[in-house]
Amino acid sequence: MRLLEELLADLAAEGDQLRDTVAGLDAAAWATSTPAPGWSIATQVAHLAWTDQRALLAADAHTPDGARAWDAEVDRALRDPASYVDDGAHELARLDPLDLLARWDLARRALGAALRAHPSSVRLPWYGPPMSVASMATARLMETWAHALDVHDALGARPEPTDRIRHVAHLGVSTRDHAYLTRGETPPAEPFRVQLDAPSGAVWTWGPADAAQRVTGPALDLCLLVTQRAHRADTALIATGGDAEHWLDIAQAFAGPPGVGRDPRSTRG
Repeated sequence: MRLLEELLADLAAEGDQLRDTVAGLDAAAWATSTPAPGWSIATQVAHLAWTDQRALLAADAHTPDGARAWDAEVDRALRDPASYVDDGAHELARLDPLDLLARWDLARRALGAALRAHPSSVRLPWYGPPMSVASMATARLMETWAHALDVHDALGARPEPTDRIRHVAHLGVSTRDHAYLTRGETPPAEPFRVQLDAPSGAVWTWGPADAAQRVTGPALDLCLLVTQRAHRADTALIATGGDAEHWLDIAQAFAGPPGVGRDPRSTRG
């Protein structure tokens, strides 16, 4: 429960930081394009609101009515899996910004309360495999942090990173095998050693100290890479071993098929 409380506190802090950034924007600023093609600042916030609403549905699926609502949600997603999520974001993005913010506030606060009310052993349904309550909170934090980066980049100023990104780094490391499987590749049998320098100066590690395959470097760079907010060429990550080298080329912390990623800075106009 202590881990869940830490996750929920950090998730709330990430959401609050983004909310403070966009709350004072006028309608023209909300329409500013972000690095995600076709997505404005409004679309980014709308995506978070929409996905938090769906996570809240999943958190309520243990009740009979909740289970029926979740089954109906999955049926809707299966009708158009390629565009269902994006369509939801674009639909909400058409709202007045104050209305959109109010909906996001309601969804994220209700989700925090719902996750906090569940025993840690409960597994929640999702569009892919079910996940633990802590994993759901981690996934929401990862999405909030990554989409907030797109908003900050659109506005021309990123906030200083904090040690809250440890959750993003952990998700990136723990989804190593997913990156291979989603590309039809076989994950390496041996675990990797991942050693990262945190924003605070702490050192975060995963995997056995004597592993032959290793990744080292700034934690922020790994988080940017696994959320596809930076090209590998623009990071200071160092891979030792062929498997680790390949992983950094395909790593992704999010569910679903491989994304297109970001171009290297050297090729951008």
